Amino acid sequence: MNEAINSPNELGTHADPEMLADEPPAPPIEDVQVPSLDIQQVKLVLEAALLSSTEPLTVLQLKRLFAGEIDADNIRKVLDEMKGEWQERAIELTSVASGWRFRVKPDYQQFLDRISSERPPRYSRAVLETLAIIAYRQPVTRGDIEDVRGVAVSPPTLKALEERGWIEAVGYRETPGRPALFATTRKFLDDLNLRSLDELPPLDELQSALEATVVETITAVAPAQAGAPLPPES
Repeated sequence: MNEAINSPNELGTHADPEMLADEPPAPPIEDVQVPSLDIQQVKLVLEAALLSSTEPLTVLQLKRLFAGEIDADNIRKVLDEMKGEWQERAIELTSVASGWRFRVKPDYQQFLDRISSERPPRYSRAVLETLAIIAYRQPVTRGDIEDVRGVAVSPPTLKALEERGWIEAVGYRETPGRPALFATTRKFLDDLNLRSLDELPPLDELQSALEATVVETITAVAPAQAGAPLPPES
């Protein structure tokens, strides 16, 4: 997090050659560095920004905090160091699809649940199957989902998943009727604390992961941001 000097110190054009001979050669301009912001101050600024934000923040967003004094690579290095420093605490610093954020570790969520008036909705088998098919086979149409499940998909289920921000229409299949193609969103990955679809849990662990996610989301952000509860469906 040091900044290279833009130009070297200049000697007079008539400097004594013997004076120059006694001095070590000057390093290349790009290797000359000067102290920049104190590392501890940088960490405190990053903590303040991340703890006060209800959404993950990207490295580029965090870079703006320092008005160009620190580059993106050094921001990442500091974040990685902070991640290790918070490892033994109840709150952890994690990297998700949309950026970096602090979150309560799952082991401590059960204690927070005791003082929360909100309770997560229970996901029906139909809702979970619909979401799982989209997550693991995307992009898919409503007809694809119905072919896999063997039953019709309730329109309110897809609508609720869209309103929660977990799925979205990403295009249309070039077949009669041009049905919408659904896929999961970055928010879906963020809420599951994942960086990519490659990190999706096994299907049999999806329900517990989603239920824990909703509890965490409700206690971490304002109810209006948490999204409407999913409708029950048999």
